[in-house]
Amino acid sequence: MTGAEGGTEPGSGPGPVGVVLVSHSAAVAESVADLARGLAAGGPVAPVAAAGGTADGGLGTSAERIVAAVREVDRGAGVALLVDLGSAVLTVKALLEEDELPTGSRLVDAPFVEGAVAAVVAASAGAPLTAVETAAAEAYSYRKT
Repeated sequence: MTGAEGGTEPGSGPGPVGVVLVSHSAAVAESVADLARGLAAGGPVAPVAAAGGTADGGLGTSAERIVAAVREVDRGAGVALLVDLGSAVLTVKALLEEDELPTGSRLVDAPFVEGAVAAVVAASAGAPLTAVETAAAEAYSYRKT
């Protein structure tokens, strides 16, 4: 878990926690975002943004897309970032270390699909950032057998 420090406690802002899904594939990021929004429906859904692929439509990660997605969903209560693979993790960590993301942005250690759904559901229910992070991380324990 990594987060930007300073300011007020994440999760104490005026709006819901935002969720950013970072994938090497724009299609994967968008699809998981759509799935999470759909499963969280039934009331207001927390802001969710996909940051997938490169600017030219290829596979990879784009720091610029991640920063734009975080700014899009930031409502002052913090932003949970879930990532798929290695360089996505490294890119988000670098952005956090270089203070390129707003205070309260946090890299969440969670499975990408299940964690995204849990994070969006929790954020949509009004949970603070720490509870959104916990809900996403608990997805590691979901048994499929």
